[in-house]
Amino acid sequence: MKILVTGGAGYIGSHVVLELCNSGYEVAVLDDLSNGNQESIDKRAEFILGSTLVKKDVDKALNNVECVIHLAAFKAAGESMAKPIKYSQNNINGTITLINSMIEKEIKYFIFSSTAAVYGNPKYLPLDEKHPLNPINFYGFTKLEIERILGWYAKLTDLKFVNLRYFNAAGHDPNLKINHIEQNPQNLIPIVMEVALGKRKKVKIFGNDYNTKDGTGERDYIHVTDLAAAHIKSIEYLLNHNNITLNLSTGDSHSVLEVINMTKEISNKNINYEFVDRRDGDIDELCATSYMANDMLDWKPEHSTLRSIIKTSWSVYSKKS
Repeated sequence: MKILVTGGAGYIGSHVVLELCNSGYEVAVLDDLSNGNQESIDKRAEFILGSTLVKKDVDKALNNVECVIHLAAFKAAGESMAKPIKYSQNNINGTITLINSMIEKEIKYFIFSSTAAVYGNPKYLPLDEKHPLNPINFYGFTKLEIERILGWYAKLTDLKFVNLRYFNAAGHDPNLKINHIEQNPQNLIPIVMEVALGKRKKVKIFGNDYNTKDGTGERDYIHVTDLAAAHIKSIEYLLNHNNITLNLSTGDSHSVLEVINMTKEISNKNINYEFVDRRDGDIDELCATSYMANDMLDWKPEHSTLRSIIKTSWSVYSKKS
């Protein structure tokens, strides 16, 4: 079975490609390399330089494909509020171009990289898939819009889909097969890694008065290798079942200071930090259940302890120092 991975040169995408290749799938990657690194793509995969916004690129990439895993999206929540055109064109228009070409070619299996940002401010914790959907940033809106479009396409065509709502993807391949490091990272763990390496002077912690164990915000971190495994199981699920939307999370949360302290322990480096004002929209805690994924996909996170996440991240970052 041939699988197309859009955005397969990116951080999550390259791990998905590795898992697919290790599982015996034939894999093609479509990526414009705006955020990705071609060196991170497993050599067993075919690489097509191109964009989901360009139909001829999409049509070329879909040659002999039976299933698409769609990861080609911009994902910085703050940037999405400042650059809505950029996000609507890539995340919405690009996805519609991709789906339309799939339908034209009678390709019916679609795995969509969605996000916890579709939920917005939590009404209760841990979140489950029945939680109200009310994104508070434009990035989350673009992902929710595609989820809704997929629902309609599935009613009107033969398209079948799995929506995977990621929480905070982190860590690196435990076997160090992928050395992808994000440029100008926005997420906490890569920033902490850069401070440990001396590439940054300190971590800015946005607020220390949250209603959490140590006053800093808590988030649900899921190891990228566990995310990748869920995509494989989603393909297997779709072959015999109907459409489904699932959280991919651990049900646990870790604070900013816990991340920093674990990094200090593993790296044996000092991590300077300072507390600054809260950001608009930041919440005390975010965590979610994955009971549906556990049950429907027979999936559970195996690498997602905080120690494993930090250890695998440091293994890659320390090699780049």
